[in-house]
Amino acid sequence: MTPCPLGRTGLTAAPLMLGGNVFGWTADREESCAILDAFVDAGGALIDTADVYSAWVQGNAGGESETLIGEWLRRSGKREQVLIATKVGLLPGAGGKGLSASRIAGAVEESLQRLGTDRIDVYFAHRDDPETPLEETLDAFDRLVKAGKVRVLGASNYAPDRLDAALAVSDANGWARFAVIEPRYNLLERDTYEGALQEIALREGLGVVPFYALANGLLTGKYRSLDDIAGHPREVYLRPIFLRPEVPRLIAAMEQVSRETAASMVAVAIAWMLAQPGVTAPIASVSRPEQLGDLVAGTRLTLDATHLAVLDKALA
Repeated sequence: MTPCPLGRTGLTAAPLMLGGNVFGWTADREESCAILDAFVDAGGALIDTADVYSAWVQGNAGGESETLIGEWLRRSGKREQVLIATKVGLLPGAGGKGLSASRIAGAVEESLQRLGTDRIDVYFAHRDDPETPLEETLDAFDRLVKAGKVRVLGASNYAPDRLDAALAVSDANGWARFAVIEPRYNLLERDTYEGALQEIALREGLGVVPFYALANGLLTGKYRSLDDIAGHPREVYLRPIFLRPEVPRLIAAMEQVSRETAASMVAVAIAWMLAQPGVTAPIASVSRPEQLGDLVAGTRLTLDATHLAVLDKALA
């Protein structure tokens, strides 16, 4: 995979971000380490996690993904080969909850300890916190950058107006600003990013690392009916997507492009995202190392105008 700039951050990495949400959920300790090794061996560097991963699993409290990544960093000695991104805002803990200054100050220390590192490469606000003034949140983030605990700031799940407001507050105060955004975006779910948010990203030179690049696995082609997802760990996420009437048309279009390009549906989904303006590196997760091959192939696949039109027409 050929490295590319992460917006105007000064950081570069291959155009694929490995999702760490499965670590401690559908991938155990040994599987997680094997996935991380295979990802780096394939030229990958960007690793996405969050303090709240994977608190939704019975018996977990949050921090499991960061802890497993930290163990892998110690075992592998590959800290200087990767860029670690994590998030704050959804897991209550030291200092309170949300994006208050006290919570950010407490959460960053918790994340650094679990990751076993002295800095976070990209630190995301996991979700906007309208109950906390932007000035308080952004001042707290700026302090982390000045202290060397964080290199770059990011905003996940921010509406365009709030992102614009946050950038203006940072600029007015001379603070470090959000330089990377993480919107929900894939071939099927396009409304969140396309439009105003995309315009801001292009105007401001933001890195864009969309999550749910494979629509929770729907775009892999593995699931063709509700029976296929029954009892699956992702069933609760997949079921509402499956019920959308345009899904059969899109799957058929992806199958057509897959046949004509001799590439997997996974590779087609990744290649489509990388063809969209502003997108730097789609985020996708795997539960086994052998699943990485199709993701990597997607970064090397260039879809022509005809194939892009076939995919777009399926959603028209």
